[in-house]
Amino acid sequence: MIIALASDHAGYEMKMAIKEKLEKEGYEILDLGTDSTESVDYPIYGKAIGEAVAQGKAEKGIAVCGTGIGISIAANKVKGIRCALCTSVEMARLAKEHNNANILAMGGRTTSKELAFQMIDEWFNAEFLGGKHQRRISMLDEM
Repeated sequence: MIIALASDHAGYEMKMAIKEKLEKEGYEILDLGTDSTESVDYPIYGKAIGEAVAQGKAEKGIAVCGTGIGISIAANKVKGIRCALCTSVEMARLAKEHNNANILAMGGRTTSKELAFQMIDEWFNAEFLGGKHQRRISMLDEM
């Protein structure tokens, strides 16, 4: 499975820790940048991860900026993307079960590495429940 990763400067260190974790677990990583802690603009990276997932270059994505807010807003501008900004393991699970989120966003400045890893594991292991949730996803896709 290919996982896209993207961050701005504030999420760079978290992105690199996530990349190391996922590579050890056998995932192929599509690293869309940034490549340092030098200041950059998060919309560039949110758009890049959104397009990569929407175009099928990766099955899932993980986006990180300082709070996760900006990069998730940018990713959600791409048609077909359901990027969920999560701050707890429960939110990560529900993002998949109820919203079929295809990108998980988090804050590099607001989320511990341990919590980030727990959220990723929960999101990866959760399954979309369909049913009434599919009706709602279809409504989102029509917007």
